[in-house]
Amino acid sequence: MPHWLVIDLEATTDEGGWPVTEMEIIEIGATLVDRAGREQDHFQRFVKPTRRPLLTPFCRQLTHITQANIDAAQTLNEVWPAFERWLAQHQSRLEGWASWGDYDRKQLLQEWQRLQIDSGLSKVPHMNLKQRFAKARRLERPLGLNGALALAGMQFSGQQHRALEDARNTARLLPLVLPL
Repeated sequence: MPHWLVIDLEATTDEGGWPVTEMEIIEIGATLVDRAGREQDHFQRFVKPTRRPLLTPFCRQLTHITQANIDAAQTLNEVWPAFERWLAQHQSRLEGWASWGDYDRKQLLQEWQRLQIDSGLSKVPHMNLKQRFAKARRLERPLGLNGALALAGMQFSGQQHRALEDARNTARLLPLVLPL
């Protein structure tokens, strides 16, 4: 049975936001689901940023990630190989990977390039679930994750702006856009 990987990233930021080129991943959340959206496995790790290792008060408040979480974490150069090892056991069944919007894909591409990481995930098709959901529902403009969940008759479950919880909630919308 084919599976989908849904990824959500949390990254360094401040009030008003930063350009993607200045952001660094601080948490990776991934859920591997079947086409019905049922979780088969998951991956979650904090990541220590190297360019701006101190989280801004805004970032800490938004994500509920503490400076201690980040200080105890490994860098992306150390975390990503662990992710790849985790993903390798599911690679044969992987149909594609998805994220809510295109930010996560762009952030990963940027980090892989900056750190010279050759990721197997770069060879797996990506679906922008935010766009796909908007198209499936014939919306004029794509919605945020909470709006899409509400439109689908669901509520966000868990803590918002935490990578694994965001990925799991995004995965709940996947069956609504995949052809049967």
